[in-house]
Amino acid sequence: MSNQVWLSQLKIHRAIAVIRAQKMVWGEQMALAVASGGMRLIEITWNSDRAPELISQLRAKLPHCLIGTGTLFNVQELQEAIGCGSQFLFSPHTDPVMIQAAVAKNIPIIPGALTPTEIMTAWNYGASCVKVFPVQSLGGTSYIKSLQGPLGHIPLIVTGGVTLENAQDFLQVGAVAVGLSGELFPQKWVLAENWPAITEQVQILMQSLH
Repeated sequence: MSNQVWLSQLKIHRAIAVIRAQKMVWGEQMALAVASGGMRLIEITWNSDRAPELISQLRAKLPHCLIGTGTLFNVQELQEAIGCGSQFLFSPHTDPVMIQAAVAKNIPIIPGALTPTEIMTAWNYGASCVKVFPVQSLGGTSYIKSLQGPLGHIPLIVTGGVTLENAQDFLQVGAVAVGLSGELFPQKWVLAENWPAITEQVQILMQSLH
């Protein structure tokens, strides 16, 4: 998938569900729940239970969604993620070798960065966009707004402090998309396997973003 296609999907859908599942069966149900609520961009973290198998399974079950992975730390993990069908790749840090490996395979990679120097470094090495993480640590929406002057040409995805209440605010100050994890999947709902509650919450989120 080209960077252009990936960016067009981000601009349409604006939100990514980040699933970190202790059990593969939970991960599958979490993904089905957010898809039912209208989310089309789903990230399975690489440290989820049986992540490669789960990603492959979701690619078959949710053909109308883009299924990617995150929390990738090195090139070996990145190559394994591509091998199981991941359509986009997130890492918590900026690693030029990982970026170049993903670019060579024409798979969008979104490295994590925080400072302007890190963001520019990731972009110059070929990142499709950059994940500003953890965004709340440097002031949340005010920080993203301040980056728009010098770095407005770089598409930024924000994670780490995005809530149902402030997601729209991040988009309004210039973020191309937001990533949500714990906010979408309260532990009490996952433990109780209350998937309809997650679907309902996602519907509310998507209505607010569109």
